[in-house]
Amino acid sequence: MIQETINIALFQLDLVWESPAVNRAKVDQLLDQLTKTTDIVFLPEMFTTGFTMEVAEYAEPVDGETIRWMKKRSKEHQVAICGSLIIEEAGCYFNRLVFVEPSGEMRTYDKRHLFTMGSEEKYFYRGTERTIIQCKGWRICPLICYDLRFPVWSRNRNEYDLLVYVANWPQSRDEVWNTLLKARALENQSYLAGVNRVGVDGQMIPYLGNSQILNAKGRRLADAKVGEEAIIKAEISYAELVKFRTTFPVLDDADTFYIE
Repeated sequence: MIQETINIALFQLDLVWESPAVNRAKVDQLLDQLTKTTDIVFLPEMFTTGFTMEVAEYAEPVDGETIRWMKKRSKEHQVAICGSLIIEEAGCYFNRLVFVEPSGEMRTYDKRHLFTMGSEEKYFYRGTERTIIQCKGWRICPLICYDLRFPVWSRNRNEYDLLVYVANWPQSRDEVWNTLLKARALENQSYLAGVNRVGVDGQMIPYLGNSQILNAKGRRLADAKVGEEAIIKAEISYAELVKFRTTFPVLDDADTFYIE
């Protein structure tokens, strides 16, 4: 059964470089500020460490401290929590998005498009499958940062209602972030949430954030103040989405793409 409206929150964080315990504590403080009506919280890419390539030092197992913490906090606050971190599995490292629900159920997505200009592909294995998550009847497609540049991978084949990008997207390409988020919402006729970090990382790369929630017409429902930590929230309506898709059925005319 579909819950007609869901309330989503994006945590725009100034991540402390390579400091998992400190970053988890930051999230704890913000979770305490949430109202009980919040259904899902989205955190930036690599929210425990920032975009580090020190994978052997900071990787966690699938039953590691951060995932145990996510499950515990999700149950305590009765809210789903989603973000990516470095996961080691069978000797391989993944930039893995983890989505946990209060019930303890967990779904994952491994970043497909690894950022070659940052040498990410030298340290991580790329994902091979897209994940569609069911939460309160809503279909959610979670992707990670550089995935935003690849529209075929993001293509909605009537599979999802909410498209999500968790990111460490730098200030130097801020205009690209804003442009592509709007494009992905419009072309996929979907709600969209883009959550990015702020501050300066350990490689002296600055981030502006510009986290935002868009509707299927590309209009901003909520956005964060540039450069500052913030929680942004929006209530999104399934009936409104269905009405728009019915009266203007763009997806019915879309080309078919397949990725091998």
